[in-house]
Amino acid sequence: MNFEILIDHPFSEICLDQELNPRDNKHVLSLINKYEDGKWRFDRFQNFIWDNIKETALSQRERVAMLSYGEGSMISEAAKNLRLVEAKDAVGRGSEIAEIVLYGIMKNYYRALPVVPKIFYKENRNDEAKGADSIHIVIDSEESFSLWFGESKFYNNIENTRLDTIVESVKSSISLDKIKKENSLITNVGDIEDFDEISEQLREKIKKSLSQSESIDSIKPILHIPILLLYECQITKHSTSLTEEYKNNMINYHKDRAESYFKKQIEKCSTVHMYDHITFHIILFPVADKARIVDKFISIAKVYRDE
Repeated sequence: MNFEILIDHPFSEICLDQELNPRDNKHVLSLINKYEDGKWRFDRFQNFIWDNIKETALSQRERVAMLSYGEGSMISEAAKNLRLVEAKDAVGRGSEIAEIVLYGIMKNYYRALPVVPKIFYKENRNDEAKGADSIHIVIDSEESFSLWFGESKFYNNIENTRLDTIVESVKSSISLDKIKKENSLITNVGDIEDFDEISEQLREKIKKSLSQSESIDSIKPILHIPILLLYECQITKHSTSLTEEYKNNMINYHKDRAESYFKKQIEKCSTVHMYDHITFHIILFPVADKARIVDKFISIAKVYRDE
């Protein structure tokens, strides 16, 4: 991914509060971008967005069909499905950036298949994607798979009030109705039929496992919830290089935020049936300037959309 990984550990290994449980079903991933010539690499981050926009804004069938047209044509088609929130103070401004970054991390780090590209399946371009921000399948073997329903946010900071918001969103995503809805999307939209990586035998097993007639209890042990917190970071903004001091500051801060987040999640979500069987991944990614990233993203998208 060309980003440096600072933390990649089970939450149980970094949690300072030994009384906080359950801890074994949680994981912490921390990523940072690089610097060049004393500046945070905005270009590298923007490239990552546009390199991965296809997985969330085009169906698998469209991606395959457009291979012969070239990368530029594929990105232009993907940009047409974007919901561009231009007002500076609008709620949700930059939300699709977080969705795309999560899809990129799922693809490049977790080797996941985007079986429901959520931006593509919005009802129209001005809608927000409904339900989970990411729906993926990870093939564990020829006979087994795991199911990933992602949440993504792009915040100005990740202090406690922000964490409260994402906890509520996660609690909703693991409710009975929401899991059934996402399972239905996977089996009904048809994208799962178009991945050569999924054998016919495994495909049938996936569809049977996700059938509305099956108990959700059987899904929870293979259910993963990756939670991307993309956010503007003052430590990152005021740094000029990847010094050990910067890295240690980020590690300490991300450990603190992960513990604060999971403490809130446990308080709010532990009453959900079989909560301790679901695996949660908090993914922390600091950026130097949210407004600059969003403004540049919108301007590039307009070029691709010929606006």
